[in-house]
Amino acid sequence: MSYENKILQMKKMLSKKPAVAQQKVEEPAFQKPVKPSYTKRWEEAGLKVVENDFGIVFKRHVQYPFSFQHGHYRLQSFFDALKKWQDASFDHPYALDLHEPVLFFDTETTGLKGVGTHIFLLGFLEVDEECFSLTQYILADPAHEAAFLFESKLWQKSATVITYNGKSFDWPQLETRWTLHQKTLPKLRSQRQIDLLHSSKRLWKNDMERLKLKSVEEEKLGFSRKGDIPGHLAPIIYLDAVKSGGPDALMKVLLHNEWDLLSLITLYSHSTQLLFEEGHEESAKTFTNIGKWYGDLKESTQSVKVLERVTTQFDALEAGNAHYYLALQHKKSKRYSEAIDAFVASLHFVEARTKLHVLEQLAILYEHQMKDYKQALYYTQQGIHLIQRNEQWRAEQKQKWVISWEKRLLRLGNKK
Repeated sequence: MSYENKILQMKKMLSKKPAVAQQKVEEPAFQKPVKPSYTKRWEEAGLKVVENDFGIVFKRHVQYPFSFQHGHYRLQSFFDALKKWQDASFDHPYALDLHEPVLFFDTETTGLKGVGTHIFLLGFLEVDEECFSLTQYILADPAHEAAFLFESKLWQKSATVITYNGKSFDWPQLETRWTLHQKTLPKLRSQRQIDLLHSSKRLWKNDMERLKLKSVEEEKLGFSRKGDIPGHLAPIIYLDAVKSGGPDALMKVLLHNEWDLLSLITLYSHSTQLLFEEGHEESAKTFTNIGKWYGDLKESTQSVKVLERVTTQFDALEAGNAHYYLALQHKKSKRYSEAIDAFVASLHFVEARTKLHVLEQLAILYEHQMKDYKQALYYTQQGIHLIQRNEQWRAEQKQKWVISWEKRLLRLGNKK
């Protein structure tokens, strides 16, 4: 090593500051919070105090006989739904095994998002041997959050969790709160989840304007809430109950949550009936949505069965989209003549963008499968005319489409 390099190396060594020994900072041991001053008042309102190593949690427990009526349904309809899935010849993401542990789950929170948002109510509804059992855990105050989460037993439960918007909201909120206590609490278990908001969107797309649970209850489940508090007031009521110690309004929030959970049972039962084509008062739109859903799940046989029912039981206008989705299923199964018939049946009863796709599919089928170039040319010309006449589509998009369609037109002209 040259002299200059040695000097540079020594300078670097001298410039280095001696490492300061890092002192291990011990985290303070968990201190159990004191009971809130209003504990006795909340007990007198009917809540039970449960104490554990991390503090206290308030608990409410209610049992319902299987024959309990909620709207149009008795709770025992849930078992009928399980039996249907047990006997089904097809698969579906909402199918449950007959003896699979199930947890209907709903929360109430102090806000919609953010680390400062607390869950103040965990609601569970489970199947016991002789009844349905409702358990609600109420956060005593934020200092007792570890006790609240621990007592839920979600760190040891193993069940399919059924919610309404729980996949996007309730469970992520729970994970966030649990993470903040990860050094204190056992790890939260991952669970299979069924989100009935997702199924409601699939079932009632273009059929219901609002898909809030309350709207679904009134329009589909036959349940109307009397004296319910609006959901957006629940955080204000809880925070006021903690501040004032008065539990009266808070008990109405618990009833709101109770109704949510009962409706999850009946909504699951109702959704299952529809998926087995047993809802006689539903519209063509709903059953068309179901047929499309089965198609998306690659359950072609079930999709065709549902869609064919729509085309035979409803008039041409109502069944337009059913014919369209039926045609797509026939094409996938290489039943080309049936696909053409279904596409033609849908042609005048679907919206413009779908109609353009129908014309394209007819042109493709006649050109490549039927080798009928005259018919392919006819539907290609119809597609170009539709694009040119439509004033709702953007000009640049129309131009791209016309170029693509004219290529097909030129190719077919050479095949004549």
